[in-house]
Amino acid sequence: KNLKLLASARSAGKKMEFAGEELTVEELTESSFDDVDVAFFSAGGSQSRKFGPIAGKAGCLVIDNSSAFRMAPDCPLVVPEVNSNAIPDAEGSMIIANPNCSTIIMNTVVWPIHQVSECKRIIVSTYQAASGAGAQAMAELEQQAKDWVNGDPITQDIFGRQYIWNLFSHNSPIEETGYNQEEMKMVKETKKIFSAPDIAVTATCIRVPVLRAHCESINLQLTTPMTEEEAKEILAKAPGVTLVDDRENNRFPEPLDASGKDDILVGRIRRDLSQDEGYGIELFVAGDQIRKGAALNAVQIAEEVLDKYPSLLKKL
Repeated sequence: KNLKLLASARSAGKKMEFAGEELTVEELTESSFDDVDVAFFSAGGSQSRKFGPIAGKAGCLVIDNSSAFRMAPDCPLVVPEVNSNAIPDAEGSMIIANPNCSTIIMNTVVWPIHQVSECKRIIVSTYQAASGAGAQAMAELEQQAKDWVNGDPITQDIFGRQYIWNLFSHNSPIEETGYNQEEMKMVKETKKIFSAPDIAVTATCIRVPVLRAHCESINLQLTTPMTEEEAKEILAKAPGVTLVDDRENNRFPEPLDASGKDDILVGRIRRDLSQDEGYGIELFVAGDQIRKGAALNAVQIAEEVLDKYPSLLKKL
């Protein structure tokens, strides 16, 4: 099989290396997908909305990393550890949506518990790294650190504010409800992925001065009692999850430890003392936003298709 790199005319002709092979970026056109089995889209919602359906009509399976199709009824929204059984729903559109990074990280950890004791309510607060806003945001965070050390004016081109030594509400637009769009993505996407329209989800999303890997504080209200020991046992066996819960040495998930790793780290597992005994569980997680939060999840979807649903790949 061959790998084809597609981009706008501005980027066409650039050279990139993959697996020791130099590849030339080609211009994206409406005929680009005629000989393509699977296309990974990661160029923003407008390009996905324009070219995704074109690729699908050409018989190419699209795995889209933007928010363009996440809530479309004919496009499955997939976290493979949770709902790979939704993949066949792409038969019509030929588009599978990759969820929001914070949603993926949360759902990968919460789902194993939800299967044992259904969650009535999820309360999540996120601590989101610069990587979620792209390479330029990561570069600016590093530049702000240099500016501060050198006593220079703090560069503020990306977020329009000081990022280093600061926290601020997620930079997505605020809706009429007072929630920002990142928070509402977590709410709506979780309901769809879990096939649980009645589950109560609320989120608060915050940017923190960390280069890579998001953290989340998660509070679960359960329908049946669960001890913290039972929760630990469930999560220790969960796919895509690594248990980091060392109370004696006060070692729990941290973004530095999660960066560059495929698994989501989970710890601080304890009973919620504010709820009736056994009905509330608290978790703290850290996950690499670039890997499991985006690229890895998309690749896992493709692997699931090849392994379990090859009939979707109509050109093979």
